Amino acid sequence: MVAKPYSASHIAAVAAHYTTMRLSGDVKERLVTLLCEELDRLVPQMESQTLSQDPERKTLDDPQRSRLNYNRTRELMIDRIAHVESVGSAAVQAGIDHLEQHLAQLLRHAAEAAERDRVATIKPRHLDRAVLNTQPTEDDEAGQDGGEASAAEEFVASQAGGLLTPTALLSMAKSIAGMGVTREALDELLDLYAEVLEDLEEDIRSHAQLGSNPMHFIESINAMKGMMTLGWMRSRLNRAADHAKGRDAKVIELQDVINSQSYA
Repeated sequence: MVAKPYSASHIAAVAAHYTTMRLSGDVKERLVTLLCEELDRLVPQMESQTLSQDPERKTLDDPQRSRLNYNRTRELMIDRIAHVESVGSAAVQAGIDHLEQHLAQLLRHAAEAAERDRVATIKPRHLDRAVLNTQPTEDDEAGQDGGEASAAEEFVASQAGGLLTPTALLSMAKSIAGMGVTREALDELLDLYAEVLEDLEEDIRSHAQLGSNPMHFIESINAMKGMMTLGWMRSRLNRAADHAKGRDAKVIELQDVINSQSYA
């Protein structure tokens, strides 16, 4: 039995998270076709990579990463619901994403604790410290800041080589700014990030000998730390989100990034 394609109304509802512009009926139908064409490209590729890793496997997997088991997570979530009757696929995926982010954050804190003890093995005491470090505070404002830090920590832990990607940035925007980002705004943020990073690297190289202005060197190092921990990106996203909210927009668009305060 051939599966039915996505409905145009469903695609429009999903698209509303990424743009505030209305979509014509023809555009909705075209998007359905384009997404199905992308599946034509993606699924055989994933199938080939899945079988190359495990020739005996009978179920399509994500060959790029190991994830928490879908069915087990769904069963565990069903055990914990109280006021609804079932758990949908989207909820399971969201639950897996959240748990993996939490795992990454715990392991990061535990690894840092192990490094402070100058050992190469994460031990129970290190995990205990990680649990304490990730517990939410009673202060709402502090809790909000902790949420932003958590999003950044998860992002850093999940990206090979610490590289910013549009997918990760979109996830950050939803966690930090509370709204989505258009692709044009994502591209602009990534370009700005690269420009600032290049300028800081040049400053650090120029003042590496501490020359006549050691404070400039120290300021550049501190700024670089902010870039590496994504403090700059969080600040930029919040500024752009404030600008978008001022327009009563649901997503951050290119104009919000451009019109927000200077990134320097």
